[in-house]
Amino acid sequence: MPVMNGYEATQKIRASAKTDARTVPIVAMTADAFAEDIIEAKKAGMNSHLAKPLNLATLVREINKQLQKHWKRE
Repeated sequence: MPVMNGYEATQKIRASAKTDARTVPIVAMTADAFAEDIIEAKKAGMNSHLAKPLNLATLVREINKQLQKHWKRE
């Protein structure tokens, strides 16, 4: 991202006054695959972390998982 990284963007989204800002699913998709990167994503407020290169089946499964969790909260 040219203005901010994904962690900063997630923190801004989570701090937003929008009604779903705290619950909208946010999944990190990054080449950073170390345990520390996963921890940082969680600390920033992301729901999940997927490392590149992405596996399409894993991506679809994770999106479905996050959407199901999101819909259950509503």
